[in-house]
Amino acid sequence: MKTTAIKLKTAAETAVKKGHPWIFEGAITKQSGNPISGDIAIIFDNRNNRFLAIGLYDADSPIRIKVLQVGEPAKLTKAWFASRIASALQLRAPLLQTDTNSFRLINGENDGFPSLIVDVYDAVLVLKLYSAIWIPYLQLIQETLMELEMAQSLVIRLARSLSSNTALTFQDGQVLQGSFVEGADVIFREHGLRFYANPSKGHKTGYFLDHRHNRKRCGELAKGKTVLDVFSYAGGFSVHTLAGGAKEVTSIDISAHALELARKNAELNPHKGTHKLVVGDAFDLLQQYLNQGQQFDMVIIDPPSFAKQKSEAARALASYKRLARLGAMLVKKPGLLVLASCSSRVTSEAFYDINEQALHQTGLGHRLLQTTFHDIDHPIGFPEGAYLKCGYYRIG
Repeated sequence: MKTTAIKLKTAAETAVKKGHPWIFEGAITKQSGNPISGDIAIIFDNRNNRFLAIGLYDADSPIRIKVLQVGEPAKLTKAWFASRIASALQLRAPLLQTDTNSFRLINGENDGFPSLIVDVYDAVLVLKLYSAIWIPYLQLIQETLMELEMAQSLVIRLARSLSSNTALTFQDGQVLQGSFVEGADVIFREHGLRFYANPSKGHKTGYFLDHRHNRKRCGELAKGKTVLDVFSYAGGFSVHTLAGGAKEVTSIDISAHALELARKNAELNPHKGTHKLVVGDAFDLLQQYLNQGQQFDMVIIDPPSFAKQKSEAARALASYKRLARLGAMLVKKPGLLVLASCSSRVTSEAFYDINEQALHQTGLGHRLLQTTFHDIDHPIGFPEGAYLKCGYYRIG
């Protein structure tokens, strides 16, 4: 690929020196040539014109350069990719000592691979691209991943912006290597429990792995309890609480298809509790349960992202506040309320503050027992890389 020389505004240069992986279009003061996505960008220091960093140029994004390495030049050889991937794998070593064969091997910028995700589901690797910058290096990445011998098949997933790219020689969900049947389910283990994922057609890469530790923790707290799992999707929290000895678990989601998957996942694992599935809007159902006087020993609320853009943050906080209030009023006192957010545009401080406001206003009495963030395979390498937060509250 071609290279382009880059100079930056002072503030952007300072951010790069501190390790921030994003350079926006407006931060570039000079660039050579006419680069395209995937070209190598060499950033030079303004003061003495020395090498500052190397990145990949992204002509299709306002984040025009995704930084790969600061301070030392690099050649994007197979050895470079192998070293980066080995470092990521080593970081996840403690998780791999558990009865778990599903994890995120590469977490984008946080592992030095901006706009690239690799998830593992048993013997299937799922590589998801969010930018065309990696297309020229895909073969090298593929070879390096398969040589790890942790999986036999590799599936490619594409962000929506790439799915319509007619220049690509592959399609979203295609099996690039191995005998895995495109569109099939794979069964993986998460702390000893089994789940289905569909690497070719499932949401994201087939499952949500970042809440793994919270699902396990809720399972440990569920013995003998009645549980309400709100926005349950594929039933991750439901399955763990059932396996943990919950007396009854109610999974609610607006998607009947998601609840069918939750049912299948629950049936994969031994449990004695009753599993109820309810299709509907979460806000409406919570209010309905409240009106009916129904309560639960444990209420878990893990909604999808309410704020994709900064302008949506205020509306998201209003939704979180409403959920916290409804959730607390549905907890049988004393009981447990678990509140989570995956909105990157809502900071953890704002999320926990709005929860405190809502819980205080109920007058029920509450205590924050614990806060958690990403599981070990979702490291945080820069401020914008943090999105997941979860609080455990004792109600009453």
